[in-house]
Amino acid sequence: MNAELLRRRGVFAVVFAGLLAGSVYAQSQDPTPQQQDIQNDKKDMRKDKSDLAKDRADRNADQRDINHDKRDLSKDRADRNADQRDINHDRTDLNKDRADRNKDQRDINHDKAQLVRDDKKYGDNSAQAQADRKDLHADRVDRNKDQRDIHHARTDLNKDRADRNADQRDINHDKKDLSKDRKDRNQDQKDINKDKKDLHKDRKDLRHDKRGH
Repeated sequence: MNAELLRRRGVFAVVFAGLLAGSVYAQSQDPTPQQQDIQNDKKDMRKDKSDLAKDRADRNADQRDINHDKRDLSKDRADRNADQRDINHDRTDLNKDRADRNKDQRDINHDKAQLVRDDKKYGDNSAQAQADRKDLHADRVDRNKDQRDIHHARTDLNKDRADRNADQRDINHDKKDLSKDRKDRNQDQKDINKDKKDLHKDRKDLRHDKRGH
């Protein structure tokens, strides 16, 4: 009788131990909804931190681009302004050379008329005619030099205009880049602010889930 009772108790103990072990195993395999929420919250927080770090890196890179664009823009504006000053200087030189050339041409015309009169009055080989020819030659030399100066001034003017126009295109390009980089920087800042809010919310959810509410 006692042996049978002991055997039954042994069987019952084995069954109970098996059930207990199965329950523990099931608990270890299938987390409770609260544990699952905590795991999800931690996963969300890791993702939020990763997104926040990435958006900060993007924002900082955009800020560096903005600073670089500002320096380029400042330099291109300085170059454009210097070229404009060169253009203004070239125009002044060109106007002066044209005035000199026109004056020399008037002197040439005057010397030609004087030479004709002196040839008729004093003869081709007269001292007056020889002096007129000498003046005419000198005025032609001056006129030709002024004409070369005009060509040179035109060349400089065209080159400075080309440089000025190239600098203006660079300025326009820098402005576009600056506007785009500022837009990207602002968008990254918005993303950072959103990531911060998400991280704050996930931390709040984690605390809430840990308390078991």
